[in-house]
Amino acid sequence: MSHAVVPDLTGRLRRLISTCSISSSLPEYDHSNLEVIVLLAEWFEALGFAVEILPVAGEPGKANLIATLGQGDGGLVLAGHTDTVPCNPDRWQSDPFTLSERDNRFYGLGTCDMKGFFALVIEAVQELRAADLQQPLIVLATADEESSMCGARALAEQGQPKGRYAVVGEPTSLQPVRMHKGIMMESVRLTGKAGHSSDPALGVNALDAMVPLLGELQNLRAELAQQYRNAHFAVQVPTLNLGCIHGGDNPNRICGACELAFDLRTLPGMSNDDLREELRRRLAPLAEQHQVSFELTPLFPGVEAFASAETSPLVEAAERLTGQRSQAVNYATEAPFLQALGIDTIVLGPGSIDQAHQPDEYLALDQINPCVELIRALIRDFCLTAERG
Repeated sequence: MSHAVVPDLTGRLRRLISTCSISSSLPEYDHSNLEVIVLLAEWFEALGFAVEILPVAGEPGKANLIATLGQGDGGLVLAGHTDTVPCNPDRWQSDPFTLSERDNRFYGLGTCDMKGFFALVIEAVQELRAADLQQPLIVLATADEESSMCGARALAEQGQPKGRYAVVGEPTSLQPVRMHKGIMMESVRLTGKAGHSSDPALGVNALDAMVPLLGELQNLRAELAQQYRNAHFAVQVPTLNLGCIHGGDNPNRICGACELAFDLRTLPGMSNDDLREELRRRLAPLAEQHQVSFELTPLFPGVEAFASAETSPLVEAAERLTGQRSQAVNYATEAPFLQALGIDTIVLGPGSIDQAHQPDEYLALDQINPCVELIRALIRDFCLTAERG
């Protein structure tokens, strides 16, 4: 293939933004990401990369892409997700699926979170040749980061990609991020027995039983805040948010069932699985005391907390190249899945997280050239030289 099939930067952004790849846990909003994956595969193949499209098992219409230039087991992974969140077009000043340039910004759904990253990666690599590389350059594009992270989970199970270092290009305003919190979203459902409220003995009130469980969750929240603290984070302790509760159907009926949904945001060093066991240990006996059945169910599989060592070669290189100290953030990314494969990982990309998931999402034009130069510098450090020990 020739380079002519790869549009210029604006053209690439325009194609990516116009291709809907919303992912959502609600089927009525969810879309396939295959069209974006195929588009990226065509562009990277035209630039000499070997491309592999990997369908996500059990997720029709969802796929990951691994595009590799060069040979070897080391090298650098440039990683991102191809999906976007849903949007409310009526709240946008312009069509979310049409790239719009104004006020020295590119507007459109996914411009910063994070289709724009792929367009800039292509800008940085289009003159590279496999013969130039001593270590491979791998571009990873995943499915459904904004909903289930099924793409990253599937890759982790497959042991893919192979690489020594990875940059996840989420919007960080080009500031290196070496830590982020983990997240769990859980549901507690209590089932009792409905009946006429005039005689409490006619039923078992699930809402009554939920009250001590709420108190125990508040106790757990306070204990976790005492036990764990990390000064790198703006919110230095783990958080537990009681998000929503539903139960019963009428004031004059004994509440037959009650369900609470909550989230837990964990610090590095904490384990989601251990926390889930602790929740069962503390909550199940309370339900039993109140003679209701107890179900604790993850609302999605969760994301572990992430931390890379301050002394890692990648963190040190990113700090040197950006002139900024690495930081910690409260949102979650796909970084833990890459780290679980033994890959030294950071989060670093163009655009502001403040724009992500917002109406009139944009990528500021003054982020583009610095990002392209940064990607080129990282490639020089980790692909054009002999592998670091």
